[in-house]
Amino acid sequence: MGIQRYKLFLCGCGVNASAARDLDGDDDLDCCSGADAFGEKACGGEAGAPRRLSLAQVEAMTGRFTSAVVGEGGFSTVYLARLSGALAAVKVHRSSERLHRVFRQELDTLLRVRHPHIVRLLAFCDQQEEGVLVLEFAANGNLHERLHGGVKSSGTLPWARRVCVALHVARALAHLHDACEPQVVHGDVKASNVLLDASMRAKLCDFGSARAGFSAAVRPRPAGRTTMLGSPGYVDPHYIRSGVVTKKSDVYSFGVLLLELLTGMEAFCAGEGRLLTAVLAPRLKGGDARGMVDDRLGTAYDAAEADAVAALAAACVGENPSLRPSMADVVRTLEQSAHGSISAVEGRSNGQGKL
Repeated sequence: MGIQRYKLFLCGCGVNASAARDLDGDDDLDCCSGADAFGEKACGGEAGAPRRLSLAQVEAMTGRFTSAVVGEGGFSTVYLARLSGALAAVKVHRSSERLHRVFRQELDTLLRVRHPHIVRLLAFCDQQEEGVLVLEFAANGNLHERLHGGVKSSGTLPWARRVCVALHVARALAHLHDACEPQVVHGDVKASNVLLDASMRAKLCDFGSARAGFSAAVRPRPAGRTTMLGSPGYVDPHYIRSGVVTKKSDVYSFGVLLLELLTGMEAFCAGEGRLLTAVLAPRLKGGDARGMVDDRLGTAYDAAEADAVAALAAACVGENPSLRPSMADVVRTLEQSAHGSISAVEGRSNGQGKL
């Protein structure tokens, strides 16, 4: 198939339905068939563990990198392919010494981390300088597209679903911060790095900025390095001032994400040079969400839950990192304060109805 370009998902693991349909007629490269392009070694090792592929195998999956391009950014290009009968996103990193370090960081993290709300690494190739990650398919793209529109946006995201997405991301970050050994700081939490699968479950992705071990607790920016972790609108001001990244830096970014879910406004408007946190700062002090909730929701939201989300967001983006909650605290607060919406959505997701 010739190169086709569809709406872009910055993490590179999501794709729209038209791209998926276009792949249906292509040959299905099943890596566990005896006579396929991948061979017996690709199926060895721990069940469900990511497989190491050769460059030839990656080329076979992507038709020598001519299959549908479903994501493209400064660091990588993402192709739609199939692995063992399932759709997958093949993320090919650019070739350079610095970007290869980004690839190694993301690969090393995804090889160690497994969680329902963290994008799953299916396979990888580290034979070449570029580096290739084969990641699970996210049928509903990313949160930025769903919240802020774009090509074929599927309408306003309901309130209950927004709360559940927030909880899913919070659970993923709590796992990274507390359950991983060594602990992990994501370093670039933002709406475009939250994928939505076929059931609208959130999956945190893009671990090229992740820091593990001691660096996940406290790590100053190396002397002379001007490149910063994070994205405009989401970066912790304390990190900007001090050059020190901590788990509370992720908490700050998550707080901005909460504000996006609450208001429907973007974290950063380049045209206006506007930071969402600066716009909402006076209102957040009052602890009242009225006037902040996304107008597109109308009255279809729980006012008490909205107040709780606003208060939690205010705590997460507080100036003093030591006073911000941990992600474990965030999970507990969301589970308690938005129990109604969470139960409604998770009940339907478990087959008790449809959202």
